[in-house]
Amino acid sequence: MNSVVSRTWSAVLFDLDGTILDSAPGIIDALTDTFAHLGLPVPSREEFMAYIGPPLLSSLQERAGLSEEKAREALAIYRNDYRRDGAFDSAIFPGIVGLLDSLRDAGIPLGIATSKPQNQAQAILDHFELSPYFTVISGASEDDARTSKAHVVGHALAELAKAGADTSQAVLIGDRIYDVEGAAAHNVPTIIVEWGYGSPAEAVGAIATVYSADRLRELLLG
Repeated sequence: MNSVVSRTWSAVLFDLDGTILDSAPGIIDALTDTFAHLGLPVPSREEFMAYIGPPLLSSLQERAGLSEEKAREALAIYRNDYRRDGAFDSAIFPGIVGLLDSLRDAGIPLGIATSKPQNQAQAILDHFELSPYFTVISGASEDDARTSKAHVVGHALAELAKAGADTSQAVLIGDRIYDVEGAAAHNVPTIIVEWGYGSPAEAVGAIATVYSADRLRELLLG
């Protein structure tokens, strides 16, 4: 899995949280406020890290044990809180801007595939002046029809193809097992970044793991 990946990539998809942005502070603060507002026991910051990556509605049901109705109520509260106070409480991981510059200069189409609501992802990328790098920004839909990572990756690939990109040799860059599984549903390989929020075990199924943006550049560009 960690051997050099020698391949010419026709398109590169990126996860957002834990891959491009260290967004944990804003997400965890909004989750903490949400649980407190609902009178629920508030998990530790370490426990909340597991909520970052998969669709939040699923995490609220599976990890917090909420009913679907209660989870949807919590999700609405969280989104309002996060939109108001936490969305921009993030930082771009070291080396990411230089990596994006190199990929753009090489003429490789780039896309975002995130479980975060698409309009929210767009606003955050606009704020950090990263939107111009990406041909496509794909996220969860407002009506929850597109929520899983597989759905988001499929949408990103379809939109890239509509824009004229060759997606036959696409790769996803992510940090969690949900990225690996979602990309695999479309026969897209995944490279896992070690600076994100996943554990080493979550890299099983990825074609490589990388410890820095420079190393990722080497794998993507040779």
